[in-house]
Amino acid sequence: MRRFIGSKAFYKTVLTLLIPIIVQQFISSFVSLLDNVMVGSLGREAISATSIANQVMMVFNLAIFGGLSGASIFGAQFFGKGDMEGMRNTFRIKMYFGVLCSLAGMLIYYFMGRGFIASFLEGESNGGDMALALESSVSYLRIMLWGLAPFALVQVYAGTLRESGETRAPMVAGIIAILTNLFLNWVLIFGNLGFKPMGVEGAAIATVISRYVELVIVVTHAHRNEDKYPFFFGAYRSLKVPGKLLARVGRTAAPLLVNEILWSLGMTLINQFYSTRGLNAVAALNITGTAWNLFCVIMFAMGSAVSIMVGQRLGAGEIAEARDVDRKLIFLTEVIHVIIGLVMILASPLVPKLYNVDADVQDLTRRLLIIAGCALPVHSFAHVTYFTIRSGGRTVITFFFDAVYTWCVTVLLAFCLTRFTDWDIIRVYLCVQFIDILKLIIGLIMLRSDFWARNVVKDVD
Repeated sequence: MRRFIGSKAFYKTVLTLLIPIIVQQFISSFVSLLDNVMVGSLGREAISATSIANQVMMVFNLAIFGGLSGASIFGAQFFGKGDMEGMRNTFRIKMYFGVLCSLAGMLIYYFMGRGFIASFLEGESNGGDMALALESSVSYLRIMLWGLAPFALVQVYAGTLRESGETRAPMVAGIIAILTNLFLNWVLIFGNLGFKPMGVEGAAIATVISRYVELVIVVTHAHRNEDKYPFFFGAYRSLKVPGKLLARVGRTAAPLLVNEILWSLGMTLINQFYSTRGLNAVAALNITGTAWNLFCVIMFAMGSAVSIMVGQRLGAGEIAEARDVDRKLIFLTEVIHVIIGLVMILASPLVPKLYNVDADVQDLTRRLLIIAGCALPVHSFAHVTYFTIRSGGRTVITFFFDAVYTWCVTVLLAFCLTRFTDWDIIRVYLCVQFIDILKLIIGLIMLRSDFWARNVVKDVD
């Protein structure tokens, strides 16, 4: 067990890194839950509208994540190496990508958004108003387009700070933005403080404003403390980046970018398949997904911990230590998520009661949450395995492990079960959640080989 359990100093380092990330993500997920409750009080159509629009926008969010992740591999290893110019150039590459991706996202969603949303409203209405859900979702999406650019730029700055081990500043900015979003939701959705009630559109406006608030805070902090973060000093004096580094980052990032786009499209398709089981299923899955994000904050943070702690050691050439740290982080992740899965199951009767939805939707949500809680340890292992392989720059392998698996196994299974059987959403969801046991086995085999542990910046000038 000594190979899996770290020293007190190890866990102190992990906690120092994780706590700010966990706090930010927990507050974000909790406020998202409150947002959902607020919107849900407007009815089944409103909660379905925001759910569908956010599902469609997930493709953009994960494309940003994927594209920046490739550069972040180099950023973390450059910092471990002590190469601030390398980090500066990596930051410039990420900035180029964030701006271009934001422009592309705005154009695609503006002209094609309605068609994407309509594809989710082909199931039974279950007594709901499909036309109202469609128009509300389109209005929500059109407003959210103004928040794509600040979202991308926040990820560029916050990601660069985290690569250096600085997690507190992004946490503070995120918390302020989240609280701003919550307050503005209360004002704009329901028309408090003399404002006109705006419903779903008010929720979108509140989110967009909060993203600009977060961007201003993060950028101001970064450039006011350039002595502490020397990689930001002179970042805009030149827009040039070394061709060798750009090519290397491009080769590493491309599989991650394609992976995240394909994975998010796969998840979007799966939810579209689920939606054929009716508007009740759409509402229940939205509530389940929001609760899932709340219970998964530690899982998401552990992925960041693997990227930073393992990546920095790989960049410093400490390969054996990187393997040791990764093994202990994965073991810690699994122990924690067995416990969290049980808590999620125990909380399953309580979460649906927060929403103003029919009894049928509440019961459906409770059953989905039980399944999700049981499957959580499986997904947490796959999650940290993905980040382990990625930390060593093995992005082509992560592409097959994540996107190819999703399309060839998970999406195909969901399609067959929803198109060729009359199974209800409970049985379909159960099968789709637990098919990742196969992915867990594949990940375990890859981790045991240690092929992922390599330094990708040792020959980059």
